[in-house]
Amino acid sequence: MTNTTNNTADITYLDKKFYDRQLLESARTRFVHAKFGQMRPIPRNSGKRVEFRRWNLFDAGDAMTALEEGITPSGQALSQSNVEALVSQYGAYVEVSDLLDMTAYDQVISESAELLGEQLGTVVEWVTRDALNAGNNVQRAGGKSARTGLTAEDKLTVNEIRKAVRTLKRAKARPFCEEERKPHFLCICSPDATYDLQNDPLWQDVAKYSNAEAIYSGEIGRLFGVVFVESTEAKVFRQSVHNTVKTATTNSATFVLNSPATEAEAAYLSQSGNPIKVGAASLTVAGFNPGTNTVTLSATASLAANAIVYSEDAGAVDAAAKTAMDVHSTLVFGKDAYGIVDVAGSGALQIIIKPHGSAGTQDPLNQRATVGAKVAAYTATILNDLWLLRIEHAVSA
Repeated sequence: MTNTTNNTADITYLDKKFYDRQLLESARTRFVHAKFGQMRPIPRNSGKRVEFRRWNLFDAGDAMTALEEGITPSGQALSQSNVEALVSQYGAYVEVSDLLDMTAYDQVISESAELLGEQLGTVVEWVTRDALNAGNNVQRAGGKSARTGLTAEDKLTVNEIRKAVRTLKRAKARPFCEEERKPHFLCICSPDATYDLQNDPLWQDVAKYSNAEAIYSGEIGRLFGVVFVESTEAKVFRQSVHNTVKTATTNSATFVLNSPATEAEAAYLSQSGNPIKVGAASLTVAGFNPGTNTVTLSATASLAANAIVYSEDAGAVDAAAKTAMDVHSTLVFGKDAYGIVDVAGSGALQIIIKPHGSAGTQDPLNQRATVGAKVAAYTATILNDLWLLRIEHAVSA
């Protein structure tokens, strides 16, 4: 941890290393997705891109030619695949009044560092989680071919885990092989997913391990060579848009939503090319104006007032209400399936303390101090799509 910012020299009683450590430890308690990737440091003065590398496997067919006696064959060339990812910054802060400064300033900083660490740890988890769930290697419960085909009966089962293991083995995914542990793949799942999975009699709980092994933080069990780690931040695919048309339109490329757009609706409708349904009509979004709550379509359409506007980006859609079932994601992967920035070792997490009076004329009565935290630079990216499998499924109510 470096580059912690203190703007005045008269606060030596503040132990920045302590607060840095408290920030990082609080963030680490949130790390699950961000824990198992191939790590890369953040290069200084080298732009905003981080490069991840992996060796390409040799083709067995290239060595199939029988050797000729006394003749040395041609050598093979090593090759690597490089994946670049753009880093981003994230941060937040709180203000501390002079009254708190007079009573319990150190305690406030300590508690603020802990709260900010939990907050930014969750942000790092979300960034990593969303990157991993952007892959194309997908298995849907019940053999369904599309997310919208998933119903409440398509839950996570032992058989789905076995299928995932088979897929990874066929792709020659490398297992994790830490010391004192048998080779294994890893699975990140939600408490809802493990609730269903643990109903299976083949489940083996951590408490029932036959031999003592070092276990991961958050590890809850193992099955068929897969170690399960639970995360409350596991991805859930929810219906982005569910609204109604405010006023009927005739041959118009725009219409107004009846209810103010939610954050998810605004994000989805702002993406040109996204499909939506309005009543029975299948349409394509061209843009969205949050100020007027107006949706722009790629073509004109005639819409009835109060017609339901909805997206089909989650599970099965109820025929009458047009609401879609939530779909949960469970990730099963091998070693080096994805890469992350080394948060713990690169100084990516910083705490920034600016005491009372440091703002000069902007704080003439020395009333305000701030405690902030920042992820200086972070990213996550899939390195080998075939080594990371996403199982999409329903969960029990």
